[in-house]
Amino acid sequence: MLRISDNIAVPLSDIEIQAIRSQGCGGQNVNKVSTAIHLRFDIKASSLPEKYKERLLNLNDSRISSEGVVIIKAQRYRSQIKNKEDALNRLLEIIKSVTLQVKPREPTKPTKASKTRRLEGKAIQGRIKSLRGKIEEE
Repeated sequence: MLRISDNIAVPLSDIEIQAIRSQGCGGQNVNKVSTAIHLRFDIKASSLPEKYKERLLNLNDSRISSEGVVIIKAQRYRSQIKNKEDALNRLLEIIKSVTLQVKPREPTKPTKASKTRRLEGKAIQGRIKSLRGKIEEE
């Protein structure tokens, strides 16, 4: 079980994990051991609540395909176990990002004192700039 919160958990049967060969340098170990992890999580077929599925599908994330499948490739570490943990943690972060309820911002107006301070500052700056001009001789 991948525990998202107290109420929400994703069974590992919903997550498809496949070991593949890692890219890049690493000597002989790269050529013979499958240490990288390819994780696939089908949002539509998962057991997540509908509102979280909808939010996940609306996310603008390059890891989510047009079919609604989260694809994560983890090859940061040299061991398969650590890469598996890394992939699951990254999936957990994606799902947790949609479970948080974002409070809408309420626009506020500047106070009268802040308006006067701003205008006084502009007036002072204008006077300073006017003194930088050429001096006219009479």
